[in-house]
Amino acid sequence: MRHRKRTAKLGRTSEHRNRMLASLVCSLIRHNRIVTTLAKAKAARSVAEKLVTLCKKGTLHARRLASARLYQDEEACRILFKQIAPHFKSRPGGYTRIIKLGQRRGDAAQQAILEWVELPQAPAPTEGQTQGAQQAAPAEAAAKT
Repeated sequence: MRHRKRTAKLGRTSEHRNRMLASLVCSLIRHNRIVTTLAKAKAARSVAEKLVTLCKKGTLHARRLASARLYQDEEACRILFKQIAPHFKSRPGGYTRIIKLGQRRGDAAQQAILEWVELPQAPAPTEGQTQGAQQAAPAEAAAKT
């Protein structure tokens, strides 16, 4: 019986599973949103939320524990401590959301988006930037012909 056994095995050994979840969380930290299977998203959500709670402390010990959990990925650890954890400082929990997408065409696996809740998005391009890009494209096409 599997009573009180929370760990999702995901068909992998424990080391492979831990590395895969750490990789998913690093990608989530870097890109703010990842598309993966529903089972992996649910497993990675737990890891990501525990890391944010740990990083909200901001101590050296917390930094070392987070770095160990992310397998020494310094860039992801830096982003987590400098941008993500301060943003969620006043939030008591629930830092991520899972949005179901449907089945993947190849193997019918349930797909989902794992993303941060209320994280500030990158600024949208201004009117002048979009017009400049549109004007540069025809000029480049004319130069090639």
